[in-house]
This record gives sequence, structure tokens and C-alpha cells, in this order.
Amino acid sequence: MDLKEKLISSYHQTQKDRPKDAFHALREKAISYFEEKGFPNKKEETWRYTSLRPILKEDYQLFPKNENTLTQQDIAPYLTKGLDSYLLVYVDGHFVENLSQPIKTKTFTATSFSKALQEKEDKARIEKYFDQIAPKEDRDRFRSLNTAFTQEGTFIHVERNAVVDKPIQLLYFSTGKEDALLLQPRNLVVVENNAQVKIIERHQSLNENATLTNAVTEIIAAEHTLVDYYKIQNDKYTSSLIDNTFVDQHGNDSAVFVHTFSFGGKLTRNNLRASQNAEHLNTTFKGVTILEGNQHVDHNTFVHHLQPNNESHQDYKGMFDDRSHGVFDGYILVDRIAQKTDGYQKSDNILMSDRAIAHAKPQLEIYADDVLCSHGCTIGQMDKEALFYLQSRGVPKKEAKALMMYAFCTSVLSSVTIPELKAQIDGYISSKLGVKMDFDSELID
Repeated sequence: MDLKEKLISSYHQTQKDRPKDAFHALREKAISYFEEKGFPNKKEETWRYTSLRPILKEDYQLFPKNENTLTQQDIAPYLTKGLDSYLLVYVDGHFVENLSQPIKTKTFTATSFSKALQEKEDKARIEKYFDQIAPKEDRDRFRSLNTAFTQEGTFIHVERNAVVDKPIQLLYFSTGKEDALLLQPRNLVVVENNAQVKIIERHQSLNENATLTNAVTEIIAAEHTLVDYYKIQNDKYTSSLIDNTFVDQHGNDSAVFVHTFSFGGKLTRNNLRASQNAEHLNTTFKGVTILEGNQHVDHNTFVHHLQPNNESHQDYKGMFDDRSHGVFDGYILVDRIAQKTDGYQKSDNILMSDRAIAHAKPQLEIYADDVLCSHGCTIGQMDKEALFYLQSRGVPKKEAKALMMYAFCTSVLSSVTIPELKAQIDGYISSKLGVKMDFDSELID
């Protein structure tokens, strides 16, 4: 039995004993769609450069038991050092309250789905927004799979005029002591008028067994809101991640920023979809990818400009060593009504090895006639003249190379607004490049 058949069979088997609730119809529609379409393959244009075969051949356990044995000491290395934050921890798909600091006040809530569904108001909000904002005409297979199977995840709700006083960290761990695991967490973020929130999300395997995480995040931003979302992807070589993020900006003057830092994992696919349904909006997607070995990362983005007077910015930097493979497939669609649109899209890539591969395909589809839109991409090797210049000034070759690589990323790194997170990312990058850096990004011995 292949993975598709196993999933469909398991779904129908588990539904026999599961009471029908508000999400039953959504799950039924989702599994029907997945049953019809199955997993995507390289014959489809948006998956042309990413093969799922290596990760679909595993015999995944679909419903891991709740057997957490992790302690605060176990999870400490994966927290952002020195950051005062609210913390939600999940292990093998289960919420772990004794490792978490969920919060529920008059102004905001950050808790697990299982707990939120026990509260009348939170349950009503989840039922209103769950699986509602992604485009119905372009239903993604992995989103449908997650909708059918998800049992746990994070619910964040920020009331009008509230500013969440510190960032919220979401940590999803997999242990898989003896089995390969397929995990399907869900995040729902609802931000009301004049509210602000910062979120850091990480998925981390703690052993060498194969793990496939199929995550879905839905972000709903109302008027005058700010959502600052960071994704840290630095997992083991045996772990793969399909990360689906859907953004709905339906209130004027909102800003949503999604930063993705991809440093590890076997295969990572980031699907980002944003719909601009009001005016004077800012949607920004940025990312840094540093790969080695046979790692593969695919950034697939789509921003739909549905109303006038909006802007979107995409800036992705990639560095690829050994036999690693990077993909950027970006798409901006400007409707006829969306006059005065400012859309920018850029993908820059450096090949550090003759065997590394990068594909970049920025795309614009414009139906309005009064817009300022641009796109571009670069793929090449390091500037040897600049490297020689630094060496001629007394900088050793290894440090000079690292300095140039770090400078290459600064347009993304400079927009990280959490200093402790910026320091953590600096550490990951310096480790990848083989040097040490201080918080001001200067090379040290």
C-alpha cells in the first residue's frame, strides 16, 4: 500500500469512531479532493524542480502516541537564547502544557487548538476562519491533507488595539523513537483592528528517523495591523517539511511580513500565498537559504493584488554548496482593479560548488495599466575580484569568503526586528560558513 492509499484508508477508518463536529464537512471535502488529485509530481509546472519520491516512499506512522519524555533541558537548545517570549511546545503532534507558557488575557490568546476549542468564543472564531481563507479555486493537495488529518496546532487571537508585549514561539518537535512520523500541525492567527504580534515558528526532529511535517498556517489581518512572522528551518538531514502559509489581508493599512530561514532538512517546500483584499497594504516575503550536501529547498510564492494602492515585496537570497538544490518560483498577479500597485520580486543565488543547482523563476501577470512592478533573478558564483580585494587587505580567504556571503544576505537580515532572533540567525549563518560573528555581524577570531 503506497502512502496515498494508506492515508485515505486511515482517514475513513478513524472517522468511523469520530463524532461529527463543525469541521466534519470540511474534512470530508478535503479528503475527497486529495483522493481525486493525490500527491503532486514533477509533471506539474509548480512542482517541476521538486520530486517528492524520496520522502513518499517511507512507511510513516500517522497517529503517534502521546508519550512525551522531553524536559526543559531537552528543548532549551532550540529556543531563541535570551528572548523573553510566550512559548507553545508540541511533541509528536501533541501539546505539552508543562513545557509551554500559553496565555489568555482580555486582549490576546495564544494556546493550543485543543484548549481553544473548549472556550466558547475561541471555538466560534476557529469555526469562522478555519480553512476559509485559502483560494477555493486553487486548492492545494497538502493543505487538503492537513485539513483532513490535523488534530492539534496553535490558535492565536489578538483583540482590537492590542499589542502583544513579547514574541510568541511555536516549537514542534518529533521524536519518532522507532518509527518514521508524518505530522500535520495547524496554526490559525487572527489579528483584529489596530493590533500587532510577532511569532517565531520552528519544526525540529530530535533523532535520525525519517520525519515528514505537513504544516499549514492561516493568517488573517484586519485594519491597521502588523504581523511579523519568522520561520526557522534548520532540521536534520532525515527530516522533510512541507510548509503552507496563507495570508488574508482584508482590512486597510495592514502589514504582514514573513521571513523564512532555511538552513537544514532533507527536503523543504515553502508554499506562501497572500491575498490583498483591501487598500494600502504591505505584504513582504523574505528568505535566506544556505544548503549543503544533498539538501533541497523550494520557495513557491504567490501574491494576488485584488485592490488598488498596495505593495508587495519579495527578496530571497540563496547559497548552495556540494550537490544541494534551490528553487525560487514566485508569482505576482495584479487584477485590473488593482491600480497603483507596487510589486517587487527578486531572487539572488550563489553557487558555491560546480555540482550545486539553483532555479529561479520570478513571474508577473498584470492586468492594470498604472502599476510599478519589477522582477529579476541572478544565479552565479562568488565575485573573485572582490574576494581577491579583501585578501589583499589582509583578510584570510576563509573569512573573506564568509564576509562576502554574509553581506549578500543583509537585505533580508536587516529587517529582522527581534534582536535575540537576529543573533540566533547570525549564529546559524556563521556556523554554516565556518566562522564566528558577533551581534554586529563582524568577523571575530
